[in-house]
This record gives sequence, structure tokens and C-alpha cells, in this order.
Amino acid sequence: MTKIVPNTRNARTVLIRISAFLAAMTAGITAFAADDPPNACPVDGCAVTIAGVTKAGEEIELTFSSNFTPDVSKNHFHVWWGKKFTIEQAGRGAKPVYGVTKGEWHRHDDYPKYVTQGAASRSVRDGTTELCVSAADRDHNIIDIKAYHCVDVSDHL
Repeated sequence: MTKIVPNTRNARTVLIRISAFLAAMTAGITAFAADDPPNACPVDGCAVTIAGVTKAGEEIELTFSSNFTPDVSKNHFHVWWGKKFTIEQAGRGAKPVYGVTKGEWHRHDDYPKYVTQGAASRSVRDGTTELCVSAADRDHNIIDIKAYHCVDVSDHL
């Protein structure tokens, strides 16, 4: 019968290498996190505002300021024409939660720059001059109907 004796020297070397690898990976994750805010909402909630507006050909370019990094499959932004739809209409919870007809919005994770398109395009504004943005969850419900921001963009039409 052969007796198997573990080689503790090799096992120690492997553990040291794994520890070094994990330390390097953790440092990389920490560095990334310092550059970009996480997708999760902070304790005080997800917030996004329109920090700038410029004309972009036939559309409008918005510059956002946010305390989270948007990801359309997670927390992201909804942009809509504000005089056309209310905040309650700007998400899938419109009818079931607020009892109002669902409006039209454009969901996206373009950050910090966004050019209007789809339901937020200039071509569907129906005369309104106010663009709005709010944070939405992965199910496209507005996270907090009190946390939205609208700006008049008439100077850029």
C-alpha cells in the first residue's frame, strides 16, 4: 500500500499565489469603484438632473449629472416630454400604481451625454418645450416620483 503525503510546501506556494491574485483583483475593483458611482441607489435615493442642453443637428443633446451609473438592465434613466406626460405616466407603474394612462418615454443608460431619440425625439414633442428625466428601475418603474428634473429647451429647438 502506498502512503500519500501532502506536499505542504507546494500547497503554501499555491495559497500565496491565490492570495496575491485576490489582492490584485480587489485593488482593481476598488479603483474602478472610486471612478464611477455604482448602479445601486445610494441611501438618499437615485438622483439625476439635466446639467446642460445643446442642439445636436435635428435633436437635442442633454448632459446629465447623476449619483449612480445607469445600466438599462438595472437602474437607468427615463427621458420624456414634460408637458406631454406627467412623472406618474413616465414608467410602467402608471396604470397599476397611479391609475393613469401610461405615457411615452425613452429608456437609456447614455451617460453623461444623451441625444434625444425615440419617444424623447424632437419629432414627437407635439409643441412642448420641456424635457424631463428621472431614475427608473429594471422593470421601468420610476424609482421615486418626487425625484425628477425638467428643463425648458425652447432655446435649442
